[in-house]
Formats: sequence, C-alpha cells, structure tokens
Amino acid sequence: MQTKLGGKFWTAMLIFGLMGQVAWVVENMYFNVFIYKMFHASASDISVMVMASAVTAAVTTILMGAASDMLGKRKAFMSFGYLIWGLTIISFAYIRSVMLTIVMDCVMTFFGSTANDAAYNAWLTDRGDSTNRGKIEGINSMMPLVSILVVFGGFMGFDLDKSSSWRTIYYIIGITTALIGLLGFYLIEEAPQIRRAELPYGKTLAYSFLPSTWRDNRVLYGVLLCFAVFGISIQIFMPYLLIYYEQTLGMKNYVLILAPAIILAAVVTALYGRVIDRRGFRFSVWPALGMLAAGYVLLFFFRGMLPVFIGSLLMMSGYLTGMAVFGAEIRDRIPENRAGQFQGVRIIGQVFIPGLIGPAIGAFVLRNAAEITNSDGTVSFLPDANIFLAALIVLLVLGGVLLLFKRPAAET
Repeated sequence: MQTKLGGKFWTAMLIFGLMGQVAWVVENMYFNVFIYKMFHASASDISVMVMASAVTAAVTTILMGAASDMLGKRKAFMSFGYLIWGLTIISFAYIRSVMLTIVMDCVMTFFGSTANDAAYNAWLTDRGDSTNRGKIEGINSMMPLVSILVVFGGFMGFDLDKSSSWRTIYYIIGITTALIGLLGFYLIEEAPQIRRAELPYGKTLAYSFLPSTWRDNRVLYGVLLCFAVFGISIQIFMPYLLIYYEQTLGMKNYVLILAPAIILAAVVTALYGRVIDRRGFRFSVWPALGMLAAGYVLLFFFRGMLPVFIGSLLMMSGYLTGMAVFGAEIRDRIPENRAGQFQGVRIIGQVFIPGLIGPAIGAFVLRNAAEITNSDGTVSFLPDANIFLAALIVLLVLGGVLLLFKRPAAET
C-alpha cells in the first residue's frame, strides 16, 4: 500500500519545487539569452558560465548537504536559502558585463544549491519511501519544464532586447523566490524519522566518497554514472535551445510551439510516475530514452513547425521521464538518514559532470557555426542542428553503459 504524505507535503513540494525550477530556468536558459542579447556573448562564454555554475553547485551541495545531516534539519536551509537566493537574483538587474554575470551566477548558485540541490532534495528523500517515490519523482520531474512554461508565459510581454525588460524580470523572479523562502517557515514539515548524523562533520562530508561506501552501494553509484551520461546528452543542446529556436529557425513565437509541448510532456511525466512505481527502473528507463532519441532525430532532420513541435514533445517527454526514472532509483538507493550527504554525489552525477562536459561538447560542435551581424555591428553565432546529433550520439553511449552495467544498474 502506498504511504500517504498529506496535503501540506504536496503543497510545499509543488511550491518549492516549481519556484526553485523557475529560478534555475532563469539561470540555465535565460542567462544565456541575457548575455547573448545584451553583451553578444559567444558559445565559449555560455559554456564557461554553465561550467562555472556546475562546479559551484557541486561543491555547495556536498558541503551544505552534509551540514544539513549534521544538524538533522532541512527546513532552515530551505527557507533561508530561498530567501537569500531571491535577493541575489535581484542583483542581476544591475549587471553590465559577461564576466560579472558569470561571477554573480556562481554566488547565486551557492544559495540556490544550498536551498534546492542540498536541502530540498534531501527533504524529498526523507519524506518518501519505496511505495511513493515514482509518484514523487514523476511530479517533481515535471517542474523543470513546467517552470519553462511559466517563464515563457511571464516573459511574453517583454522585449528581451531591452535592458529595462531584464531588470523587471529579475525583480519579479527574485522577490517571488524570497517570499517562497518566508512561506517555508510555516509550510515545511521535517520528516519525523530524521536524526542528526552521528559522525563528525569531516567524516560526514567524506562518507559518500569512501571506497567502502562505493562497495556497499554499487547499485547507487552505477545509476549515478548512467545519470551523468544522460545529463551530458541534455547539456549539449539545452544551453543553446532557445537561441536555436528563435535565431536559427526564425521562430520568433517559439513559445507557441514549446508551450503545448511542455504541457503534454508534463502530463506524460506525471502519469509515468505510476509506471516507475509499478515496474521499476529496469523496465521504465528504456521508453524514456527511446522518446528522447526520437526527439533528437526529428529535431536534427527537420525545420518545419509540425515536425519541430513533435520532436520537441518527444525530446521533452524523454527528458522529464528520464529524470523521474533516475531520480526515483537514486532516492531509493540512498541509505537511511544519509540523504544530505548523498546529495553531493547526486549533484556530481546530475549537474557537475554534465555541466562540465555537455556544454564543452556543444561549444566544440558549434565552433564553426554560422554568424550574423547585429544592428550595432557586432557578430553573434547561430546554433545549428548538429547539437542534437551530438546529443544523440551520447545517448547511444548511455544505452551501451546501461547494458554494460546491466546487473547493478538495472536492479529494481
């Protein structure tokens, strides 16, 4: 029988999960558009920003996840973290250079990763169990693309070629994120079974990196390895996706294509959570990868509105369901009362490795991309469909990795 979690849990999860992802969308997708439009950033600039943020996120999650285990608390880290996270977002309204954007992106990532990557994800692990993690991950994995839809809708009335529009956007997102942090003091309930880590902070910090821990949790680390390859595939194209739609395909109203694709993909992912709970990792991972691969193929070969819509729908559905499948399996494999400590290795697999390798591959693929001359005489690059081909190749490598680690990584 599935464990009941209560309305307050689902409310907190939806609010914190969605707002956290809205803030990450602004960073991971719209910061790229911001520096591309405002400062005419190159593919290398975008790659450096994504990689620097990935490093910061990984280090922060390792340190603060262990700290939350030491204190046996998640609520304070989530609430204070979201509050300060929002304030740092507001600071981008006053930034005027690529370099300063990259530096402040790392500062913002510290607070965002403390609140979301470390504390929020540990809290989800604490509150769930093997009877409901597929459902939790199905809904939680919807949040990245639902947040894109929210941001798209909210940004439709803004001219993103004007600095005044960006200033307004940063104020709206920053203030809302900070208010969510304040709400968390009332809304968040700690898991009843969580207790403080018994080891000193140094040993708590090192626990998930010890060879003995690897040996005792081979399935977990096998799944994390596969998750890292999955993330590399995503990060090859994701930093350039909106620029590709708008600039390369000339779809100025790309929201009209992406919005319905996102809604349908979110519905697919929510329903797919039940499949994960009933059939487990071994069965549910392959349809997710199949949808993602099919989306890549369509986006690589076609430029028309209908095939791009179908390709986007399949790509997004595969991306979200894949996140749900890997996320549920990882949470199931994390040892009890060590959720915070293991958020560090999770973020290495989910963010750090993909954030370093994926954008670098994307920048390499786009090194000879076509260029356009802007109205002020500066030059900007045009992403091409080769980013989807490169992403597909990495996804095929993932299939081989899953087969290679079939015994440990495919257990249910």
